[in-house]
Parts: sequence; structure tokens; C-alpha cells
Amino acid sequence: MSRNGGWEPRTRLGRKVQEGDITSMEQALNSGLPLKEHELVDQLIPDLEDEVLDINMVQRMTDSGRRVKFRCVVAIGNGDGYLGYAQGRDDQVGGAIQKAIEVAKLNMIKVDRGSGSWEDSAGGVNSLTRTATGKAGSVEVEIKPAPQGLGLAAAPTVRNILELAGIRDAWTSSTGNTRTTVNLAKATFNALRNASQARTPDRARRVQREAEGDH
Repeated sequence: MSRNGGWEPRTRLGRKVQEGDITSMEQALNSGLPLKEHELVDQLIPDLEDEVLDINMVQRMTDSGRRVKFRCVVAIGNGDGYLGYAQGRDDQVGGAIQKAIEVAKLNMIKVDRGSGSWEDSAGGVNSLTRTATGKAGSVEVEIKPAPQGLGLAAAPTVRNILELAGIRDAWTSSTGNTRTTVNLAKATFNALRNASQARTPDRARRVQREAEGDH
């Protein structure tokens, strides 16, 4: 019996987590092994919170008639540097949300937090270490380090994602069709992911490429 409600890992990373060789999400991400089981995220980060950012009804014509599905956009995080994002589709709203949450766990990143503002002393984690930019569709989001106490100068969707990531102070700007929540959310996540990947060790990137065939 596993420690996670009967979960039987199917990947090398999952087995390492279950056997106690990997005990933190940081170790899991730095291992370079692909993250393919959402259950191991539950075990390593038990205090994750989720935020439903958008729900849309999607209609499609098929041979048997009109088919309706729901598309849900979700961000998850622990408010302390870990963030995930995904979309999910299902015939029911609840199913779409659950699917999105599970996929978001597989898209987990460690956000490169810091005190990048010249007004702050080094060593803090209230903001980012440098400016981050990301795109999705026509939307581009820029997130800049801000001094402690400023808060989040951001639109509600962007603010929700930054809060889940544990960023407390930031200036943000966005261009494009920002009324499209899915693109605004994805561009924000991409910005934080781009900043994180810039600091990913070369060895971890190499191991990840070598492990792409892991099952």
C-alpha cells in the first residue's frame, strides 16, 4: 500500500517519490525526469490551492447533432513559489475543472522569486529577480520587479496567478486582446515559466531531454 491512498506509481519519478528518494517538489523538478503523474504532486505539495479563471461553453456540430462541452481554465499554486496552469474540457463543468487541475499539476513550475527592485535589499522573495515576459495568442504580458509593500499592480486574472505563485509585489502591463481570459492567463504563466527556465541548470535540461522516453 502506498502512502498516497493506494497510488501505484508508473514512472521512475513517481517511484522515487513513493520510496522517499525525492521528498520535495524542487528535487522532483531538478531531477530532469518528466512529470507525468499528478498524484506525486499531491504528495509533495499537499497545500495546493486552485483558482478557476474562466469557464466557457463550447459547441460543436457532429453527425449526431450539436455537442456541448465546457472548457475550464485553472491555475494552481501553494503561495510559496510553485505554480501550475492548464485547461480542461468535459461534458460537465465539474469534470472540466477536475481535468484542468490534474493537468495543471503536470505543468508545475518553480517561480523564480526574488527582490529585483533596486529599492529592496537582496534576499527577499516578495517579487521577481528580473523582468519576465510571455505571450499567448495576441496577448503579451510583462511582469516587472517591484519594491516590497507596493502590492500587485495587475488586472484581476494576472493578480490571481501571481498570488498563487507567492509573488506579493509587481508591476505588470499587457497588450493585445486582454479581454480573452484564456490568453491573458496563459501569457502570465508563460512569462513566469520563461523566467524560471532561464535559471534551470544545464544538467537538469540535459537529463530532461534524455528522459523524455520515460514511462
